Amino acid sequence: MRIGLITPEPGHPLLAAATGLLSREHTVEALDPVTADVPRQPADVYLLKSGTPHALALARDLERHGATVVNSAAATTLCQDRTRMAELARRAGLPFAATRTFGSLAVWAAGAPLSSPVVVKSRHNRRGDLVARVDDAGQLARLAAVWSREPVVVQEFAPNSGWDHKLWVIEDRVFAATRRSDLSPQGRGPNRPLPLDALPDGWAALVREVGAVFALDVYGVDILDTGDGTPLIVDINAFPGIRGQDGAPEALAALALRRAYEASAGTSGASRSA
Repeated sequence: MRIGLITPEPGHPLLAAATGLLSREHTVEALDPVTADVPRQPADVYLLKSGTPHALALARDLERHGATVVNSAAATTLCQDRTRMAELARRAGLPFAATRTFGSLAVWAAGAPLSSPVVVKSRHNRRGDLVARVDDAGQLARLAAVWSREPVVVQEFAPNSGWDHKLWVIEDRVFAATRRSDLSPQGRGPNRPLPLDALPDGWAALVREVGAVFALDVYGVDILDTGDGTPLIVDINAFPGIRGQDGAPEALAALALRRAYEASAGTSGASRSA
């Protein structure tokens, strides 16, 4: 089988480890989204480990040429728009944080009565985007001075322990960790692997449901425990790094091969698509 990687970073730990497993018997080819064209003979499956405009354009071109892409360009694009993400999640009955959208931070700041803390995020999920807690008018003014034109979403701040639950899924296999929140006074901390049996009841099933709703095979879900194990989803990411999780490279390699064999057998239409 030929497996393609759509990424500018084929040395990423998860991809490198999966490549090491796959390349024992199969061919793995990395495509740089900026410079690569659609090959005359596309690979049996492509793993889309990038959400840049170049990567998404390449993925769409490959799909138009009949290639199988995991996750699809459409599903990946959806997860980059936090407004559409929230709308779909809440429509599907998922416990997603209530989300308001504004054309710019300046527009929201001009008429925002801050009666309680809120979390402000860039509408478009990308590296270096805005994620900040705002408690008062002074904080808001300082934020607006830097991000005034940024399209944003606003979520009410949910009281919690200060630790995010990071859950990742590769096909049906769930991995978990806790991490001190970016919004905590101490700042973001390292991931701490969490056994699945330490998760509150129903959380593993919940994140699998997210995959079905969003047509994702490789994804991450950020969850807050708002008390007594009650989950609140605050973000969903297509193809996150999943670093330091035992078994993740093996799960990704197995998924790539399964989808490649499905594509070569002409059965990939039964797989997820957005």
